[in-house]
Amino acid sequence: MTREIGHFIGGTRVAGKSGRFADVYNPNTGEVQAKVALASEDEMRAAVANAQAAQPAWAAKNAQVRARVFFNFLRLVEAEKEELAEMLSIEHGKTVPDAHGDIQRGVEVCEFVCGAPHLLKGEFSEGAGPGIDMYSMRQPLGVVAGITPFNFPAMIPMWKFAPAIACGNAFILKPSERDPSLPMRLGELMLEAGLPAGILNVVNGDKVAVDAILDDPVIQAVGFVGSTPIAEYVYTRGTASGKRVQCFGGAKNHMIIMPDADLDQAADALIGAGYGSAGERCMAISVAVPVGQQTADALIEKLIPRVESLKIGPSSDRDADFGPLVTAQAEQRVRNYVDAGIAEGATLRVDGRGFSLQGYEDGYFMGGCLFDNVTADMSIYKEEIFGPVLTVVRADNYEDALELPMNHEYGNGVAIYTRDGDTARDFCSRINIGMVGVNVPIPVPLAYHTFGGWKRSSFGDLNQHGPDSIRFYTRTKTVTSRWPSGLKDGAEFVIPTMN
Repeated sequence: MTREIGHFIGGTRVAGKSGRFADVYNPNTGEVQAKVALASEDEMRAAVANAQAAQPAWAAKNAQVRARVFFNFLRLVEAEKEELAEMLSIEHGKTVPDAHGDIQRGVEVCEFVCGAPHLLKGEFSEGAGPGIDMYSMRQPLGVVAGITPFNFPAMIPMWKFAPAIACGNAFILKPSERDPSLPMRLGELMLEAGLPAGILNVVNGDKVAVDAILDDPVIQAVGFVGSTPIAEYVYTRGTASGKRVQCFGGAKNHMIIMPDADLDQAADALIGAGYGSAGERCMAISVAVPVGQQTADALIEKLIPRVESLKIGPSSDRDADFGPLVTAQAEQRVRNYVDAGIAEGATLRVDGRGFSLQGYEDGYFMGGCLFDNVTADMSIYKEEIFGPVLTVVRADNYEDALELPMNHEYGNGVAIYTRDGDTARDFCSRINIGMVGVNVPIPVPLAYHTFGGWKRSSFGDLNQHGPDSIRFYTRTKTVTSRWPSGLKDGAEFVIPTMN
């Protein structure tokens, strides 16, 4: 009998009641390994009501008590990390070592929010006026929600719920229905760590659940990560409902390779950043921009054997460079882009479409593909492929190379490889991209800095994790205080000033 995955509401696993389910596949074999319940509007409302009832008591606890839950949670995750990585890997398809990285980057945000007593401190001004003191407080919003993607089923849920809960909010998590098991387990571990029931609810679902979140008047804020069209939809509908919304969408991350760069280092960086996790990363490098024809020719010469020798295996193969794509639809989408690139006139230097893994013929595997002579008008350049495909766009000079990411609609991440400090400094100053790497291929900031793109990679004013996450999940209250000893007789009709 196929395993059924329901929801985690009020501190317990509950069966779905809508009668609707989605298949959860094993990407290695193409087999259905579970069915996940898709919540109705009524089920979402029940979860929200549960969170609303639990939140005031949680908010009333001091920040240090809330932080201790995360200290406990970190110990529990560490003790169970191997099982969690295998759980993630079998549903997503990324290798177990890559799954460990997924979990670790989420853990680091949980480590960051253990500093909640410091992060939530307000400001104080003594003697702001005659006998007047002024101070600010950061207070929770109430019930908030996160809608997270399939490609990081551990990291991004933790990026969302950790700061929200540490700030005193209750949280509704709507993870991807493609790999729901790990988010459910995280909910259980938070409960085991001492989080009160109802503060973290995991509700599985599709668009019905998303719309219920966006329209519910109790939910005060929503965080989303996914494709740009859906990010824009969530942002538009959520803000129209009066919510605070942060949405992170698609990406087309460029890496510029200057003529003075160490080409072996650059090629290795492109292989790892372009093909790791089968390219299913919003921070994957999908466009290489060598500057000068000589640089481009030398880079291609180094890339081809590296791409051809990529080791592709089942997600359980700890020595594999990457595993299968997440679904059959994802695999077909990538194949369609490769076909389009050929039709548009790009040169396919390495063709991974014929790859087949013995014993896993029905899995969603695809070999690495490498395109050369790609131009800015091609769909494989303009659109996010989200697969193991690297495109090379040749630039005649630095200014032409700079114009490519500057003019692209996405602005998530970018990198430059060079030995020249002046060039790197100029690049960092001028580029209109949210996250920049200098000789670093995937410039994902650490947990105590903020993560977020520009342009159509991001909707909303505040970014993920770091100080922005605390600002997003709290509102500021400012108090102006004067005690009777400082009061003068009589009414005052002039607006208070510093005089």
